[in-house]
Amino acid sequence: MEIRLDGRVALITGGSMGLGRAMGEMFADSGASVVLVARRAEPLEAARAAIAGRGGSVLAVAADVATADGCEAAHRAAVDRFGRVDILINNAGKSATAPFETIDDKAWQDDLDLKLFAAIRLTRLAFPEMKARSWGRVINVLNTHAKAPGPRSAPTSVSRAAGLALTKVLAQEGAAHNVLVNAMLVGQIDSDQWVRQHAASGSNQSYAEFLADKGKAIPMGRVGRADEFASVACLLASDAGGYVTGTAINVDGGRCPIT
Repeated sequence: MEIRLDGRVALITGGSMGLGRAMGEMFADSGASVVLVARRAEPLEAARAAIAGRGGSVLAVAADVATADGCEAAHRAAVDRFGRVDILINNAGKSATAPFETIDDKAWQDDLDLKLFAAIRLTRLAFPEMKARSWGRVINVLNTHAKAPGPRSAPTSVSRAAGLALTKVLAQEGAAHNVLVNAMLVGQIDSDQWVRQHAASGSNQSYAEFLADKGKAIPMGRVGRADEFASVACLLASDAGGYVTGTAINVDGGRCPIT
């Protein structure tokens, strides 16, 4: 079965690198017009050029979605260029973790602004239009700590758990209007984040050896690939996923103990 997104418009936050860029490339290859949103102009332009070079219809928007103004600017740019947003991928985020007692108010607020309020604000902008057209998709990219938090996993685990609750609320409110809302929970997937961790570790291991070690704790015996994650997102964003809403899918090779 070939998954197609012809004629759809997808807005992807955190779209310049890693999972966001992989989703942007696959969505464009599947026929969607893609709006990539990120803060840093240089990697954002590189992602835009790569998608355009493959023949995709793509717009890059430099905006900080941790702010209300950034969310509004991103949504307005998408509507100005393509007329609407059919598919919203709330992917912006980073893995911020520390012992609980060391996390101050600013760190909590920064994490909530980027991972929770960005999704709230952007969905609030796109949701009414989706309902009016009786077609829409919202995918909240979280991680498996949303279901199975461990020690030293805050503030990420807390903001991601809130994102899971948001997914459930929106799915209930959107279902009657064919606006489907799901979450995808990231496990360990090869991305730019892992490249940076490997570089910072000062290890004598090659990057391949570094990833192989990470994969030993995963039932499938390896870390995932960004294109494998993007494939699941593409299904959920398409008509082929038209009876799936309110789910939280682990994309983690079987590692999370909670399904």
